[in-house]
Amino acid sequence: MTDHIKIAMDDGVLILTMNRPDKKNALSNDMYRRLAEAVEEAQADPAIRAVLIQGEGGVFTAGNDLSDFAAVSSGEAKGTRYGSVFIDTIGRAQKPLIAAVNGIAVGIGVTMLLHCDLVYVAEDARLSTPFVNLGLVPEAASSLLLPARIGHARAFAMFALGEVVLGSKAAEIGLANQALPAAEVQAAALAAARAVAKRPLGSVMATKRLMRDTAAIAAVMEAEGKLFTERLKTAEAAEAFAAFAERRAPDFTKVAAS
Repeated sequence: MTDHIKIAMDDGVLILTMNRPDKKNALSNDMYRRLAEAVEEAQADPAIRAVLIQGEGGVFTAGNDLSDFAAVSSGEAKGTRYGSVFIDTIGRAQKPLIAAVNGIAVGIGVTMLLHCDLVYVAEDARLSTPFVNLGLVPEAASSLLLPARIGHARAFAMFALGEVVLGSKAAEIGLANQALPAAEVQAAALAAARAVAKRPLGSVMATKRLMRDTAAIAAVMEAEGKLFTERLKTAEAAEAFAAFAERRAPDFTKVAAS
């Protein structure tokens, strides 16, 4: 079976590569599990001083695998849902997280960036958070963190309208540190990860703690997670997933608000 999360070490940097390019690196439950375990283990490993997250095949990630969402919506999904575990893990991570974003970043592909300390994007990358389009709500504390980063108006347009933000614009409005030609993004992110890995780790981690209100983030994550789970089982979400499977536009006007 293909390893959908590739794990490597480079000069104190743990590199996690989402490796499902045929599905635009859409995240399955098992991929979330692997990512969560790797980030969690990195916190206790003294050899790891920074974590870099990137995607294979010129794409960051198309977000959650919608077939997994559909399984939850229909009641078919069983066992632990590791998406929420991954979200909790990156929210609590003490060591620096760096992201290299090429191609598309959808849903969790954007909201995870709000927990990364350094973000490098391709100028032509396309970032979107179309939660409302799926009958859902924001997650990963993004309902708090995205408006704080880019303002209420821009954040609401991304959430409610599914508005796409280009990588060049993402750097302008503070979603990313730098926008670069696509071919240069991963090298720039790795260079930054190596650089921060050479800084005094205790100082880096203390600085990160001062910059993040982890208690507030955790509280928002909990509230979002409860509502997100409830929304997955609504008629609106069912229509969104049915439309996706049938390759048609959803029609929410015929579905009672829920």
